Amino acid sequence: MIYPEFLKRGDVIGVPAPSSGAYDKPHVNKYKNSKRKLEQMGYGVEWSKNIFESYMSRSSNAKYRAKELTDMFEDDNIDFLMCAAGGEFLVEMLPYVDFEKIKEHPKYLQGMSDPTGILFPITTKYDIATIYGLNFGDYGTEDYTRDITDNLQIITGNVITQNNYEMYEKEWAPKVTGLEGYNFTDKVIWKNLNQDRVEVTGRIIGGCLDVIDVLSATKYDGTQDFINRYKDDGIIWYFDNCDFTQEDIIRTLWKFNECGYFKFTKAVVFGRNGNDNTLLGYTMEQTLKDSVLSELNLPIIYDADISHRGPCFTIINGAIATIVSENGTGSISFKLI
Repeated sequence: MIYPEFLKRGDVIGVPAPSSGAYDKPHVNKYKNSKRKLEQMGYGVEWSKNIFESYMSRSSNAKYRAKELTDMFEDDNIDFLMCAAGGEFLVEMLPYVDFEKIKEHPKYLQGMSDPTGILFPITTKYDIATIYGLNFGDYGTEDYTRDITDNLQIITGNVITQNNYEMYEKEWAPKVTGLEGYNFTDKVIWKNLNQDRVEVTGRIIGGCLDVIDVLSATKYDGTQDFINRYKDDGIIWYFDNCDFTQEDIIRTLWKFNECGYFKFTKAVVFGRNGNDNTLLGYTMEQTLKDSVLSELNLPIIYDADISHRGPCFTIINGAIATIVSENGTGSISFKLI
């Protein structure tokens, strides 16, 4: 596994917009505040020329988005990359990305949700660690919560153990200025499907479930190479569901199993669902019991802090992770080997 250089004081953060950009005034405010706050910490920021553009959740056309990303990897004056935002259609740019140039100039790329579309191929196909964490706009909130300070610790090389957060945002509140933080409503409670305690160590990979489903079995899916390369470590999968219904989850897990994803798997971790809709009255517990995972006798954790309903852990894709879950609490730590 190739681990790029972590961010250092004085380094420049490149902010490509491979998915969406700012689509309203609160998002414009948020991006400007992110830049201001990161610069106050001593980092340079070079953001996308289209960061304030968004047409149907696209900052620009697919070819331009791909060129912008590739150029930022090639640019020796940029040290770390952080995606501007999530969105819907990042995958459209993949045919135009020059992955060979990314291999020649490996840098950490961080993002969450739709950026899974580029993080997942870089790690699984090209063996370069990526970071599933905050998007650039998340740094624009006025008061930093622990998920942001944890992320800052990790991306600057202090690879801390992250412990579960106390509360999470079950219901999203309207953003008036764009600088508001989370609307904490509910207590965080990690759950294990069939075990009181889960402690597992393995090579971690995953991201937004919806996007991995789109990538699966395409030429941008390097899962087979990845899991075979690291079969002696064993694989920990994590999934952050944005839009899928409970029934979608069951079908997608069936597909992943048919594609051989769960070979050499030691555990599967699910975050809190962004969408809890169901056609048949499923709960997440029943979904997992009725899924193909129940036949594999794997430790399964759900409602973890890897979620569109934040706060969210920072995950180093490709690292060795140790995850502990018991009595409603959870933690994750990494070794970069």
